[in-house]
Amino acid sequence: MDFSVKKLASDAGVFFSRAVQFTQENLGQAEKTELDAHFENLLTRADNTKNWTEKILHQTEVLLQPSPSARVEEFLYEKLDRKAPSRVTTAELLGQYMTEAANDFGPSTPYGQTLIKVGETQKHLGAAERDFIHSSSINFLTPLRNFLEGDWKTIAKERRILQNRRLDLDACKARLKKSKAAEAKAALWSDEVDKAEHELRVAQTEFDRQAEVTRLLLEGISSTHVNHLRCLHEFAEAQATYFAQSYQYMLDLQKQLGSSRAELFPVGNTDPASQPLSSSPPPATLPVLQVASSNPGEVPLNPVEVTPPVSGTRKARVLYDYEAADITELALFADELITVYSLPGMDPDWLVGERGNKKGKVPVTYLELLS
Repeated sequence: MDFSVKKLASDAGVFFSRAVQFTQENLGQAEKTELDAHFENLLTRADNTKNWTEKILHQTEVLLQPSPSARVEEFLYEKLDRKAPSRVTTAELLGQYMTEAANDFGPSTPYGQTLIKVGETQKHLGAAERDFIHSSSINFLTPLRNFLEGDWKTIAKERRILQNRRLDLDACKARLKKSKAAEAKAALWSDEVDKAEHELRVAQTEFDRQAEVTRLLLEGISSTHVNHLRCLHEFAEAQATYFAQSYQYMLDLQKQLGSSRAELFPVGNTDPASQPLSSSPPPATLPVLQVASSNPGEVPLNPVEVTPPVSGTRKARVLYDYEAADITELALFADELITVYSLPGMDPDWLVGERGNKKGKVPVTYLELLS
């Protein structure tokens, strides 16, 4: 019992001494032991690493899961050390609705068939997104969290200890200074000087030891950067794979829709009811297969049967592969150069392209027109 009381009294005395030293330092009434410049740089780099890691971690979580409520739910499951239930992505849910709508409208109807095709693509996109989220969570988010919840907490703890050791050291220096000042007035204070010098040596030893421990931990931040660099590469590769898969799925869908659109809207069809609802053609991902005539009663132009104008032709570089939907179109291959020109009455989103003795319509969005 006496030992516990003495220990509590000692701890209270140390805490009070540190509080007095800290207050006097802030008021400019006490000297403060400064760390060397290299140590201060290590501290700054550690703080920056912690702050930017928190920001990158949070924003990556937002990227992978935009819903705040879903992120909170996943956080709670993680803290409870339980596996979160598998969540359907928005693309997968959209694909499911499209498939159900197709079954309701009739899967054999043109609208139902297209709903099924687009719905299946959405499901593939959703599955690819789920794989990307899973891979990024394991290979990128988890290492960042482990640093903040493990290494950084250890660093922060040792820095607090170092701060206390520094306060103890400076308090001992202040006591020794007072003892020496009193000794000059009375020889009776010599014992106090010896005691203060002993306490200072002990405090200096403990401070130096703690400074070395903290320095080693701070220098370990370099290894943290190397580890996070590797994780960042894996995140970028996973994201590139996801986008490449998505691009391929959309290319396949484009080809399917192009073929079905050619059957629904043949080139010679001038019935206004069969035209697309929009007055302007959709983007190149859903290519317009008809070259409209400027006069409703006039037969549409067939670029295969016309000759190029004397002037107005120019070169164009093909940006993406394009599969011709019918004989009036020209298939394109990425990076090739072709000659293009426009004909009177053509839709402005299309040009006539020539490669050797082959010609046909080509979508402008697939080209880079050269001067």
